[in-house]
Amino acid sequence: MQRDETLDHETGRVDVSAREASLPMLTAAARQSPAKSSLWSRAMVAVATQIAARRLFIMLPFAMIAGLIGYAVLSFEPQTWALAGVGLAMVLALVPLRRSAKLPLFALLGAFWVGFCLLPVHGLWFGTVMLEHPTYGAFGARIDEIVSATESNRRVIVSALTPLEGGRAVPISRARLVVPPQPPLAPGDMISAKIRLAPVPGPILPGSYDGQFHAYFAGIGAYGTVTSGFVQTGSGSQLDLSRRVEQLRMGIGGRLDQHLDGASAAIGRAMVVGDQSGITDETRAVMANAGLAHIYSISGLHLSIVAGGVFWLVRWLLAATPAFANRWPVKKLAAIAGLLAAVGYLLLAGGLGNVPALRSTMMLGLIFGAVLAGRRALTMRNVAIAALAVMVIDPASVFRASFQLSFAAVVALIGIYEMPRTVPGRDRPWLVRMVGTVWATAATSFIAGTATLLFSAYHFQQTAPLGVIGNVLVLPVVSLVIMPFGVLSVLAMPLGIEAPFFAVMGWGIDRMVDGATLVAGWSEGLTGNPLLTGWALIVGLVALAWFAFFSNRWRLLGPAMAVPLIVLFGLDQRPDVLIADTTQAVAVRHATGMALVSGRTGSFAVDVWSEHYQEDIAAAFPDERCDSLGCIANTPQFSIAIIKNAAAFAEDCGSHDLVITRLRAPRTRVGSLVIDSDDLMAGGVHWLVWDEAAARFDVRTAIPNLNRPWRVARW
Repeated sequence: MQRDETLDHETGRVDVSAREASLPMLTAAARQSPAKSSLWSRAMVAVATQIAARRLFIMLPFAMIAGLIGYAVLSFEPQTWALAGVGLAMVLALVPLRRSAKLPLFALLGAFWVGFCLLPVHGLWFGTVMLEHPTYGAFGARIDEIVSATESNRRVIVSALTPLEGGRAVPISRARLVVPPQPPLAPGDMISAKIRLAPVPGPILPGSYDGQFHAYFAGIGAYGTVTSGFVQTGSGSQLDLSRRVEQLRMGIGGRLDQHLDGASAAIGRAMVVGDQSGITDETRAVMANAGLAHIYSISGLHLSIVAGGVFWLVRWLLAATPAFANRWPVKKLAAIAGLLAAVGYLLLAGGLGNVPALRSTMMLGLIFGAVLAGRRALTMRNVAIAALAVMVIDPASVFRASFQLSFAAVVALIGIYEMPRTVPGRDRPWLVRMVGTVWATAATSFIAGTATLLFSAYHFQQTAPLGVIGNVLVLPVVSLVIMPFGVLSVLAMPLGIEAPFFAVMGWGIDRMVDGATLVAGWSEGLTGNPLLTGWALIVGLVALAWFAFFSNRWRLLGPAMAVPLIVLFGLDQRPDVLIADTTQAVAVRHATGMALVSGRTGSFAVDVWSEHYQEDIAAAFPDERCDSLGCIANTPQFSIAIIKNAAAFAEDCGSHDLVITRLRAPRTRVGSLVIDSDDLMAGGVHWLVWDEAAARFDVRTAIPNLNRPWRVARW
């Protein structure tokens, strides 16, 4: 029998033994239909082929993500000894399986368990006690990080909070503070001030961004504001690398502000040093509606332009110099220069805290490493390695939109790149090359936009239907004007001749904003999208894993199957009642929309609700009666009582479908669903929808339970 061989899609080498090991599986699948292979048998053959090509390695980050999700959704905190015991048992089970054909599948199980254990391990190392009650006093602290800075204030992360003037100590590791814009600060500096500390707020809606979760794993136990007496009491060491980098970032940002102003300065600062605090809400909305919000967030696009540009420039200069071209490995030296440029840009972008930039830098490191090793650079295996590294460094980032968007986009782009295609010839006319470049830009934008559509819709409730057009219009400006002249501006600063380079960069940013405004105008009325549940993200993750695993056209079946599944199981409904936990806001749906029965418009909760559900919330409910004891709101389906005085409990409990109070309600609750202060402290924001068939409310809470270490139990 002639021996069959298969191509390893990651290394480009022929793997004979793995293919032979999969032959029994292939034969069994083929025997299912005597005449012609059925769809199932062809699917089994395709799966066996991918396993033979060692693509199960690509499933490791997906298994780890599944483990992270499994830990995060638990209703209790697992014991450390139990986690260690299961891990030890898996290590012992590895011994008899080390030469078994089942080892790859066991590796996936191991990756799941590593993911399950990553968050508790990070919690032990970097977690903190969460502040439960507001605290006010004089404190000294050390500046760890400057998150953002505007003309009116700065947001900083501080540690080593020490009470002054006989104040009471707080058990938290770090806090995020809003401080005055002066004096200048850098990491390592010591400050003192009178500070008002508050517990970290929970999610503003069920399933939305969980500030408590992310703050806990960052070691941040409270949010605070400086009220008075803010002074710098000491300076950090100049040997502190983070301090030097932050001073460099602030210096570059300050020089940029001297030469640019308005939106140009704000976007330029975001693209050069990663500080987005100066970008206005209007500019953000325009860029998002045009599908260009990713432009001002440093990620793979920017790092690829900078590192790729340095790689090309150094390679060209060395190749043009005979003394180097004939004696040195020009391509490898250029790869080292490109890698150093990527690392330097990562530091300017915020370092390890900037997950998209970190992931992109790791990916570029693998690409340049492949160049140094003489191997293929753009592979799904490298994507998997970069994702695994990011998850080990910052496992909580998996639950942030930035990781999900960047991971989905890169998997999609590499996956399409891997598929068979016709390689264009090098002797094409310049016009054909130009058309090809435009087509490649449009295709790249379409692929990345399609891959991130689900995640954008879930996290931001916004899509950009004309994003491909927007990217085709502005990416040439970004690639050929803004980023190159931004790099030249930074390099020219030591010589003091950066002004003309910043001027060209500013012109490019202005043209980019003009293009975004044009496309956003065309997109007006087309940017809405359906509301999605968390199950939609699970379906999207499985589809992405399917897409990454297969290397041929079978990979397209996963995303295609995800669409009907999301329609069936991933669509959410709009609430009939929303109740804020820390403010008085209660919004109720009526015939023409939602309106406030209590609370005021313009508050943070109401603004987020309005933005999330893409509808205005009116200031007053049309059918509402109020007195000194509370308010009554009636709809054709249900009635609601909001009790402000305990004297109203006897009359309203049992007379209305829903009773809401910021007081502690009596334990005897007859006939009505009662949500009181204890419920709001335990569950946070409440989401309710009226079930007409059962004649009752279905309730969701933003905080499922208080049994996890990142939850704030305000009792």
